[in-house]
Amino acid sequence: MKDQTVAAKIIKFNESLKLTTPLPEGVQVMNPFAGITTRTLSEQFYLKYYNDTHHRVILLGINPGRFGAGVTGIPFTDPIRLEEKCGIPNNLEKKPELSSQFVYRMIDTFGGVEKFFSRFLVSAVSPLGFIKNGKNLNYYDSKILQQKLEPFIIGTLKQQIDFGIKTDVAICLGEGKNYRYLSQLNDTHHFFREIIPLSHPRYIMQYKRKYLDHYISRYLEVLENTLLKANYFL
Repeated sequence: MKDQTVAAKIIKFNESLKLTTPLPEGVQVMNPFAGITTRTLSEQFYLKYYNDTHHRVILLGINPGRFGAGVTGIPFTDPIRLEEKCGIPNNLEKKPELSSQFVYRMIDTFGGVEKFFSRFLVSAVSPLGFIKNGKNLNYYDSKILQQKLEPFIIGTLKQQIDFGIKTDVAICLGEGKNYRYLSQLNDTHHFFREIIPLSHPRYIMQYKRKYLDHYISRYLEVLENTLLKANYFL
């Protein structure tokens, strides 16, 4: 795998994702890559922005949601941002997703998609999503689900690090349960030397929208400092 591009590794990883662990009653797996449209669009994205062998810093969200990564296959990227910001046309319903709105506004401020994606990979602690009663379910919303998922989460984190992810520092999107769980795993498995938490984009857009500029500034500060800590050179 050493000679493969980051894009090739990510595409292969996404195509291989599956969960065989029995889940709690009423919980369904949401695998964005089960459908040909999502697989095709995500492949176009990764071939466009990750078709190289560069090392990157990883940002880890929670798990895919129905209206962002659940339909595009790209974390925090809804069909609108995929087309307008990433230049990848699609026939998906152009329904806006709050987290995606924040993330791409932040990316614009950082310097645009090419600059951002050449330095960072956005992913999730669980690369598969979950639905219960027709609504998104975070992996940590059910202790039983979280426990059952742990081997899967550990295995997929190790696989993602093999994409060429820098292990000096990672960014966790979510300062509460997502950060606590990822930190707990990291204490045992030593994936990263340091994990820095940031407020989750959805929390910002839903509860702190009037402080948007403050949160974007905070994101940019952490991104720049993280690149320095990771001794990042493109």
